[in-house]
Amino acid sequence: MTTKARLGNQHPTQSVILPFTNSLYETAIETYEKSGRKAQEWQVELTKDIFAVNDENLWTHTKFGYSLPRRNGKNEVVAIREMQGLQNGEQMLHTAHRTTTSHSAWERLLRLLDKAGIYYESLRATGREKIEIPDTGGRVEFRTRTSTGGLGEGFDLLVIDEAQEYTADQESSLKYVVTDSDNPQTIFCGTPPTPLSSGTVFVNFRNEVLSGKLQNAGWAEWGVSKQSDVRDRALWYECNPSLGTVFTERSIQDEIGSDVIDFNIQRLGLWIKYNQKSAISENEWDELQVKSLPILRGPLFVGIKYGNDNANVAMSVAVKTLSGRIFVEVIDCQSIRNGNQWIINFLKKANVAKVVVDGASGQNILSGEMKDFGIKEPLLPTVKEVIMANSLWEQGIYGESICHADQPSLKTVVTNCAKRNIGSNGGFGYKSQFDDMDISLMDSALLAHWACVTLKPKKKQQIRY
Repeated sequence: MTTKARLGNQHPTQSVILPFTNSLYETAIETYEKSGRKAQEWQVELTKDIFAVNDENLWTHTKFGYSLPRRNGKNEVVAIREMQGLQNGEQMLHTAHRTTTSHSAWERLLRLLDKAGIYYESLRATGREKIEIPDTGGRVEFRTRTSTGGLGEGFDLLVIDEAQEYTADQESSLKYVVTDSDNPQTIFCGTPPTPLSSGTVFVNFRNEVLSGKLQNAGWAEWGVSKQSDVRDRALWYECNPSLGTVFTERSIQDEIGSDVIDFNIQRLGLWIKYNQKSAISENEWDELQVKSLPILRGPLFVGIKYGNDNANVAMSVAVKTLSGRIFVEVIDCQSIRNGNQWIINFLKKANVAKVVVDGASGQNILSGEMKDFGIKEPLLPTVKEVIMANSLWEQGIYGESICHADQPSLKTVVTNCAKRNIGSNGGFGYKSQFDDMDISLMDSALLAHWACVTLKPKKKQQIRY
């Protein structure tokens, strides 16, 4: 009696596939299997979605992205697409982050064509390989991505291999290469980004497709939705469709180490929501830390920020140090439901030169309460001044004129932020990279910093005789 081998999950754990009634996938699978290889069920289903066409025989998905944990054979799907594209006479560009990856893709396609008995001509030039079928005119070029590669050239298919490393400046030069095609298609394939990944395009594409913001786009992924037990074998099979065919449980067992986050990303397909190209890196912030409280001089400058979601209000202080730097520290961040009395109590007791309050949801109320308690009127900054505050914050970090005591709450927000546009003249602000962290914590600190840099406390009048 033989026991049937257990196989990985053949269906995506999360996907967005546009409705279609016809797909040209069968011919593509037949061409691929002439090489002697057998497409797995998940590869066939993914190919069916990619080769789906509408009533005008145009691709249903002009853009399609998919993500799998490592070593599952995701590049075989691209090879299937490119083999059939060569037969159809398509002009194709296969790009990768590393030269070794684009070269491996070229070699993979050559082997498949050789075994399938398909005649081709090939050019080998490191970083610029090419395969062409003279009879059909089909062509695939393999390139290592740069910020200028692809400019001025036209293709029908653009493949973004190692999509987790695809950057915005690379996209700006490559996304237009398929614009003048009669039937363009772009395919993104990769793994979930690690904290060290430089790309942001893959993350943004995934988020926009899953939220229904993109037309003509499809997505499929295998992965867990949250950090999970690395030894849960059921999850190994759930997230790895080629487990049991390409690799074994024992192989995965050998991969388990002390870095559980990395295992979750690389083997369980977890999409982390932090440190994906933060506008301010952890190293940059750590460089500003002081081990002991510096000698402070002068009064405090206070920044108060009411969150855009009307949920929280944060307060921070900034003060000049004897060495000429500006020390910043968060006082607290509380729910708006708690009222403003905790803010009033602090302002009454501290030696404060100026208070800056931003946030339409609460600034006028607080201003009125401060007046009732006999506290000096706060400054309510204009949009132009808020833009200036954000810019000075960035300059202070890069110029290392800011210092801090490494508060964990502030560090978490600062090192997991992204820029957002403000106004129409190129101004910027910051936003959090994940939903459960309030950017108002950092906003209050940068407002206090701005006040400390730009506002001068009034000098007491001295009368001399």
